[in-house]
Amino acid sequence: MLKRKTLIILFLLALQGITLAQAPKALAAQIDVQAIMASPQFSNSVQLILALSLISLIPFFLLSVTSFLRIIIVFTLLRTAIGTQQVPPNAVLVGLALFMTVFIMSPVWQEANQKALIPYNQGKLSQTKAFETGMKPLSQFMLKQTREKDLALFVQFSKIPPPKSPDEVPYYVLIPSFMISELKTAFQIGFLLFVPFIIIDLVVANILLSLGMFMLSPVMVSLPFKILLFVLVDGWNLITRGLLMSFR
Repeated sequence: MLKRKTLIILFLLALQGITLAQAPKALAAQIDVQAIMASPQFSNSVQLILALSLISLIPFFLLSVTSFLRIIIVFTLLRTAIGTQQVPPNAVLVGLALFMTVFIMSPVWQEANQKALIPYNQGKLSQTKAFETGMKPLSQFMLKQTREKDLALFVQFSKIPPPKSPDEVPYYVLIPSFMISELKTAFQIGFLLFVPFIIIDLVVANILLSLGMFMLSPVMVSLPFKILLFVLVDGWNLITRGLLMSFR
């Protein structure tokens, strides 16, 4: 029994000695971690991780601050007005809207590239200054398309002093103002697109009613005439031209 107690005491003493011997090593390891966190390489690594994380926000950025929102809504309303349901497919409409967005936004991106990205790569601008300079063309584009009423709405609810110049409008106020302005403009264009197709539906429905064809769907009968009208007036060219001109 005495031998067992002696062995237990010796084991505890040995364990305590090992712990005390490893304490300086743990402290040194902690100091090394702090040094790594303070190093420029660690800062660059964190920036790289944040940049990769922001890539997932590109679709939301595309919807929020470019012409894509207005274009895709107009195309969707056009397909609904004609009544073709899934023709053209969503992929076609999104692809066309995406390339039109690139075409419309290319002057903005070129200006940002010339004034911000190239000087930053040459070391003439800091990262913060390059971001501020690169966002100015985009802010000007959004302000040009934003209604004063929508902008005043978010300025009022954000409880900030009224901006004295466009440069003083914060992005968390400008972006939602731009989005609801784009939604209103897109629905106005969509309403104008619906009018001729509704007239065709009413004419076809009255003709079928007068002929006593109650069982025949007016939608199915009017669909070929709506497609014919759209093709004869070169509808895709007219709508694309109208959308491009609406951003000037």
